[in-house]
Amino acid sequence: MQTQKTPVYLKALTLRDLSDISVVKEDLKKHMILIIRVTPLAQKDLEELRKVVEDLYSYTQSAGGDIARLGEERIVITPPGVKIWRGIYDLK
Repeated sequence: MQTQKTPVYLKALTLRDLSDISVVKEDLKKHMILIIRVTPLAQKDLEELRKVVEDLYSYTQSAGGDIARLGEERIVITPPGVKIWRGIYDLK
């Protein structure tokens, strides 16, 4: 079994507005797995939420990470080297 020198952290946070994106991007740079609650932003402004998710998707993809919806209220973002399983056909 391979041992990991630096731990990978899992962090839960809430997106309330556009300024929270910078925190998410910094945490992804630190190779954290992020579970992000988007409900407060969705209740406030759906168009802003759409822009935020598109920005996070582009950023995550360019960084080599993965991003997916996690139910109705959350998204999950993973750093490079951690992939999100989406079903039996996702295994490659």
